[in-house]
Amino acid sequence: MIKNKLRFKRIVTAICLLVTVGILCIQNSMTVSAAALQDPTVTASPNPFEDPGELGSSFTISMGENGNGNISGSLQILITLTLIALIPTLLLMMTSFTRIIIVLHFTRTALNTQTAPPNQVLVGLALILTFFIMEPTIAQINEEALQPYQAGEIELDEALERGTAPLRQFMYGQTQLKDVQLFMSIAGQNWDGQNLDDISLSVLLPSFMLSELRMAFWIGFVIYIPFIVIDMVVASTLMSMGMMMLPPTTISMPFKILLFVLADGWSLILGNLVQTFYLRL
Repeated sequence: MIKNKLRFKRIVTAICLLVTVGILCIQNSMTVSAAALQDPTVTASPNPFEDPGELGSSFTISMGENGNGNISGSLQILITLTLIALIPTLLLMMTSFTRIIIVLHFTRTALNTQTAPPNQVLVGLALILTFFIMEPTIAQINEEALQPYQAGEIELDEALERGTAPLRQFMYGQTQLKDVQLFMSIAGQNWDGQNLDDISLSVLLPSFMLSELRMAFWIGFVIYIPFIVIDMVVASTLMSMGMMMLPPTTISMPFKILLFVLADGWSLILGNLVQTFYLRL
């Protein structure tokens, strides 16, 4: 029986491989061509050995005398998809998302509501707050790097340098100096403690993440304090009444929710959490 199952799996795998190879073989060819550097009006042409009617899609790159130019829509889509694949990493490492999502999870755990609000709501709220906090930085990147590069005014290297400068400034403002000095000493680099340009991204990124984790856990500890007091009061009351078999969390959870609602907890937590990003550490 087991041999028959293995044989069936091998046959299915072989069929899938043959179908994949067949699809790849019947696909239309794709050419990549670039215009001449001397003439900015020249556009890419299809392969002369192919029938134009059978030509699939093509990547067109038109360049002027200064080396700048435009790229076709197909190549722009390819670059966009590549950036989309990198967005989760950039979102976690270079924005305010990490601190926000940790604080929100601490809040839910302190309330002892298990899955309310659910993870999808917490992640969505963290994304909205991240966009709100990072909007000035994103606008600065768009004005100083993206728009000039698309207009052909600057090179790619300069565009990347201008684009990372606002992110470096944001991360440096939320990073504690002792964390930067820690990773500087580990990397064997010297730093005067003042010039931001002397800090490489390989040092600034882990320093920023360490500072974010520290700040998020400090905020979570402060959030926990009033709810721990409620748990202690409820546990002492139940013990004095002889109800030691009744879980204190079952009784304390409604009081926690009541206290949280009366104190307008979400407004206090979210408002003060956002304000922490506008304070220089």
